[in-house]
Amino acid sequence: MSLAEKVRDPQAAVARAPRGTERPGRRLRAGELVWRYLLLLAVLALTVGPFLWQLSTSLKGPTEDIFSSPPSFLPEHPTLHNYTRVADTIPVWDYALNSLQVATANVVTNCAGSALAGYALARLRYRGRRAATLAFVLAMLVPVEGIVIAQFTTMRELGLNNTLVGVLLPGSVGAMNVLLMRNAFRNLPYEIEEAAYVDGADVWQRFRRIALPSVKGTLAVVAILSFMGAWDDFLWPLIVLSDPSRFTLTIGLNYLHGTFANDERLVAAGTVVAVAPLIALFACLQRYFFRGVGEGAVKG
Repeated sequence: MSLAEKVRDPQAAVARAPRGTERPGRRLRAGELVWRYLLLLAVLALTVGPFLWQLSTSLKGPTEDIFSSPPSFLPEHPTLHNYTRVADTIPVWDYALNSLQVATANVVTNCAGSALAGYALARLRYRGRRAATLAFVLAMLVPVEGIVIAQFTTMRELGLNNTLVGVLLPGSVGAMNVLLMRNAFRNLPYEIEEAAYVDGADVWQRFRRIALPSVKGTLAVVAILSFMGAWDDFLWPLIVLSDPSRFTLTIGLNYLHGTFANDERLVAAGTVVAVAPLIALFACLQRYFFRGVGEGAVKG
């Protein structure tokens, strides 16, 4: 078949092609698809599997063998008695309330502070803007363990040791959240703000009425990351808190791992109590989260 005929009728050229020229390509694409799904299933098993196993262990009664071989994933007689035992062993709901207060305040301060700082870095023109951006980038490179002593000394000088405010203050505005908001604001068209400026809108009006409603997805990302960071934090609350009545949930559950280390059902129930609010939060904000990742993605 000549080149001109192939150009005139490409479908006929494909139909007359020798055997083996197209089918191997289709088999390759199908094989790639199978490998992708296998890889996704493997990642799903590695990430979700341990939590499902903890959930299964927390629902098993005292008569069930959790070390059987092969292991039994589904409990024979599901029970919530282990969760009642957690509440009887430690004041888990008081600890959860302390964690909720710190995490909620952390979400508010990070969303407000990151939005203001990100807008200033992305949309306002002033001397030192690049230096300020570089400072936030460098702050991300500093490990927490390297500044924890300075943070503790600062909280002691301020009289905030052994308080929930002292737990909140060092993480009230995160450098990563500021950079996420900066990149989200930078993706907005300048023409919209210029039109508002011509109409007489000042910087606060442009921020509140134009810029901020356009980056709701990134705000959801900041809220999720801030809540997870404050809820899961263990090292800093352990250092700054000494009164058991002010302990957060992560510190309180540490008693289960120490005193009741041999009771895996009790430890599993406490772990599920700690993880459940994070799952609920992500389930409520997941559509905003995935949209916000694209808004605030760091571009090369």
